[in-house]
Amino acid sequence: MSMWPDLDARGATVGGEVRAGIVTFLTMSYILFVNPQILATAGLPAADVAVATALASAVATLAMAIFANYPFALAPGMGLNAYFTFGVVKGMGVTWQVALTAVFVEGVIFLLLSVIGIRSALLRVVPTAIKIATMSGIGLFLAVIGLQNAGLVVDEPTHLVTLGDFSSPATFLAVVGLLVTGSLMVARVRGAILFGIILVTVTAWLGGVAPPPDHVFTLPSLPRETFFALDFSLLFTGKLAIVVLAFLFVDIFDSAGTLIGVGRLGGFVDEGGELPKADQAFAADAIGTTVGALLGTSTVTTYVESATGIEDGGRTGLTALVVSVLFLLSLFFTPLLIAIPVFATAPALLVVGALMMKGTAELDWSEASEALPAFVTLVTMPLTYSIANGISFGIITWVALRLLRGRWREIHPALYVITGLLLAFYATRAG
Repeated sequence: MSMWPDLDARGATVGGEVRAGIVTFLTMSYILFVNPQILATAGLPAADVAVATALASAVATLAMAIFANYPFALAPGMGLNAYFTFGVVKGMGVTWQVALTAVFVEGVIFLLLSVIGIRSALLRVVPTAIKIATMSGIGLFLAVIGLQNAGLVVDEPTHLVTLGDFSSPATFLAVVGLLVTGSLMVARVRGAILFGIILVTVTAWLGGVAPPPDHVFTLPSLPRETFFALDFSLLFTGKLAIVVLAFLFVDIFDSAGTLIGVGRLGGFVDEGGELPKADQAFAADAIGTTVGALLGTSTVTTYVESATGIEDGGRTGLTALVVSVLFLLSLFFTPLLIAIPVFATAPALLVVGALMMKGTAELDWSEASEALPAFVTLVTMPLTYSIANGISFGIITWVALRLLRGRWREIHPALYVITGLLLAFYATRAG
C-alpha cells in the first residue's frame, strides 16, 4: 500500500511527486518577491507581505493536497494583486486595510459557495468547447509569460510587442535553457524541467549575469502591521460591495479556468468534462484567500505554473504537499530563492505552454459555432493577460452565436444568467 492516496492508481512515485513539487515551486517562487513589491505600492509593509505570501500559499496548497488530492499549487494571484493595488486602493481611494477586508469577505463567500457546490456547478455548465480551449489558452498564456521573462518578447509602443535583444546574456541563457530542457524531454529524461532551471541559474550566477545570493539563511517572523489588520467600517456600503463583487468575479473564472485547463493536462477531467472533487479544490483557494487576508495579502488562487510540475510527473496531492512545505521553508531561505532569475524559469513555461496546445486537436474546427468561441477563448487569455477574460468572452460568444441562429434550446438556463452577469460586469467596467 502506498504512503499517499491514489499514488499507485495514478501511476505516480514518491520520487516523481517530490521532483514535480520542486519544479512547480521554482516556477512560481517569483510570487514571493513580486507580490510584496506590488502590494507595497498600496502602502502595505513589504516585509509583512513577503511572510503573508509564503504562509497563505502554504496553507492553501496544503488544503489542496489534503482535501482534493491534486498536484495544484496556490498563491496570491498575479493580476488580482494589481487590481488590489491600482484598482481598489489607488483607484477607489480606500485604505489597504479596507481592501484586505474585501478580500476576507470574498474568501468567506467563496468558502460558502464551495461547500454548497455552486462553484463546481458552474464548471458543469461551461460549454465543452470552452473547456477544451481553456487548456490551450492557458498554454499560450504561459508561453507569453515565458517569452517576456526570457526577454524574447518586449513591449513596443507602436506594435505593442516586438522581438527582444538576443545580444542580452539573460536572453541567450534562456534560449540555451529552452534547448537543453527540450532535448532532455525528447530523450525522456526525468526531471528535465528541473535540470534546465538549475543549469541556467547556476550558469547565470557563475557568469555574473545574475547576482548570486549574498547569504542563504534568514530567520522569519509573523507579520506585524498587516496581521488581522481588517477595517469593517465600510462593510455595508456600496463601495465595498463593488470591490467584493469584482474580486469574486475575477477569482471565480480565473480559478475555474486554471482547474479546467491544468486538470485536462493531468488527465484528471472525466469523460463528461468534469473535474472530480472540484468542490474541495475550490475550497482550498477560499481557505487560502481568507487566511491570506488575515495575514496581509491579496486573493489566493490556483496557479497555472502547476502545469510545469504535472508535466514533470506530478499526479497527486503529494506534489502539492511538497510545494506547501517548500513555501514554509522559503521563510528561512528567502535570499536564495530571490536570487533565482526569472529567465531561468522561462524555458519551463515555454515547454509546458507548447505541450498544453495538444488540446486544440480535440476541437471541431469545421463547426463555426464551436470553433469561434474556442478561438476567442484561446487568444483572449494571453492577449488580455487574463484567464477570466478568456473564459468570459468565450462563453458570451458561444451563447450569442446560438441565439442568433435560433438554437436557444442548446443553451443551459444557467448560462443565460451567467452571460447576463458577464455583460453587466464588462459594461460597468467600461463605464
